[in-house]
Amino acid sequence: MTNAAPAQADSHAHGRLPALTLGALGVVFGDIGTSPLYALKESFVGHHPLAVDQPHIYGVLSLIFWTMTLIVTVKYVFIVMRADNDGEGGSMALLALISRTMKPGRWTPLVTMLGVVATALFYGDAIITPAISVLSAVEGLAVVEASFADLVLPIAIAILIGLFLIQKHGTDRVGILFGPVMAVYFVTLAVLGILNLLRHPEIIGIVNPLWAVHFFALDPRLAFLALGSVVLAVTGAEALYADMGHFGRKAISIAWLYAAFPCLLLNYMGQGALLLDDPSAAQNPFFLLAPEWARLPLVILATLATIIASQAVISGAFSVTRQAVQLGFLPRLRILHTSASAAGQIYVPLINWMLLILVILLVIGFGTSSDLAAAYGIAVTGTMVITACMLGVLTFSVWRWHPLLAGGVTGLFLVIDGAYFLSNATKIPDGGWFPLLVALIVFVLLTTWSTGRKLMRRYLAVGAMDLDLFIRSTTGSIKRVPGTAIFLSSSSDGVPPSLLHNVKHNKILHQRVIILTVVTESVPQLPPDGRVEAWDCGEGFYRLRLRHGFMEDVDIPAAMKAVQDCGGPIGVMDTTYFLSRQTLIPSDRPGMAIWREKLFAWMIRNAESPMQFFRLPTNRIVELGSQIEI
Repeated sequence: MTNAAPAQADSHAHGRLPALTLGALGVVFGDIGTSPLYALKESFVGHHPLAVDQPHIYGVLSLIFWTMTLIVTVKYVFIVMRADNDGEGGSMALLALISRTMKPGRWTPLVTMLGVVATALFYGDAIITPAISVLSAVEGLAVVEASFADLVLPIAIAILIGLFLIQKHGTDRVGILFGPVMAVYFVTLAVLGILNLLRHPEIIGIVNPLWAVHFFALDPRLAFLALGSVVLAVTGAEALYADMGHFGRKAISIAWLYAAFPCLLLNYMGQGALLLDDPSAAQNPFFLLAPEWARLPLVILATLATIIASQAVISGAFSVTRQAVQLGFLPRLRILHTSASAAGQIYVPLINWMLLILVILLVIGFGTSSDLAAAYGIAVTGTMVITACMLGVLTFSVWRWHPLLAGGVTGLFLVIDGAYFLSNATKIPDGGWFPLLVALIVFVLLTTWSTGRKLMRRYLAVGAMDLDLFIRSTTGSIKRVPGTAIFLSSSSDGVPPSLLHNVKHNKILHQRVIILTVVTESVPQLPPDGRVEAWDCGEGFYRLRLRHGFMEDVDIPAAMKAVQDCGGPIGVMDTTYFLSRQTLIPSDRPGMAIWREKLFAWMIRNAESPMQFFRLPTNRIVELGSQIEI
């Protein structure tokens, strides 16, 4: 994933297609493009090693080919990428699309839970991807010169620290190099593959699925366990869908079908041909493909490619976090913009430093890419299974395919993805527990915040006063002072607590009172028209609803400049913003477990202030607090 500026519909026009395709090659395929560094190697020297002979080499390569064909090409390129939410993709966008188009029913909570689990698993993937990618590339130094082996870990850690340190400066300047660098990298993959493939041209026969069938017939147990390593060849496949809003479906499809897929396949075939000649090359077939003089340049190129792949997933973590905040699954976080021209270029300090700490701990704790590979597949395959389930919901309830077709397609991918997931589940004791632990923690945070907000809104709604009654009771009895007061409210009904507290303690009202509710819609962006809805409630009271998409930031003062339906223009210097700050007191009331209430209270205390989040002027703010129990 990346958080490049969201491409609008006209930016996907034919005239820009070559540039978008090159950009997609650099960003979307960084992760899957670096898979040849470790995927085939792990099949033969990983936790379940195979004999390096023709039946096993052909069997594994056939599985890799059909895995890339069925999962990436058929599932993602031809089917899943059709499920765009106004051009956007990814777990959160898909969840928002289904929630918007599917009628509420007994399946709605389950679909929501699937989207949340997929998001939680993504964070586990976002931690492991930089660690295994960079480490596997730097390990090529040991192939160049055995004495360099002791330098692998320090160099990998230094690269990762540098990568996370530059995030706050943005990637605008270096981002233009991603496409050309990855283009050179993919061409190198193809050339190295062809040079070795020429020695055994018959290896092209691995496209015959009978080799995979023969592999399972030869040794069913090892073949099943090998799926856990084979699936490493498609790590990053989810990025095709997640980055669709940035490059467009057509550009991503072209980049995969005519560049990334052929180059990857040629490289895997070349690695297989090398193993037929030299079984001992299984220790690191990717770097041994190159002649000795070219190995150091290959290490440098591969390291650049893994840095780009890591950058994409880090940026993706920032983007997913913003979506989760806007859709109400995370508290407000500090989000900084790193580009004046690209609205999507963001930086989330908390996520950045947490990722850095966990990535470094992973590298030090596991030590080698082979040990990390055991932890990698579980998050990837888990996300694939969830995407298959949500695909089923789409085909049945949203697209309304014929039941036989929808059931057949969903069942096929559930069987394929389920087999890979079960194979990776055998590696949970060897490291697969880590992404599951990360996903569990993230899942608890996401669901606790979402549930806590619902309980808090329910509590506030019970004690809320009707606005018409409030206006009648204050007219003539409360002193009115010049100016405009804007009271932020999470609900479009009733009187916000800050307004009640203001009248109770200050015993005044401004000449113009606006109750403002910010609403996040289940679409990425909204058109300029229809963003603001206003109602005149009489006696100088107005209710205002500000709507925005889940990929957009909210600038309330900027939005207020365009409002003309609330008694005239809203001036900056005569407007005061009133905010409610609730202090949660955990209680034994029915709702959430007490430990989750304490966690929710902690999240509220550490949430970003609405002042910074909504870009409110610091000298025009009044905060009024209250204590509540849920």
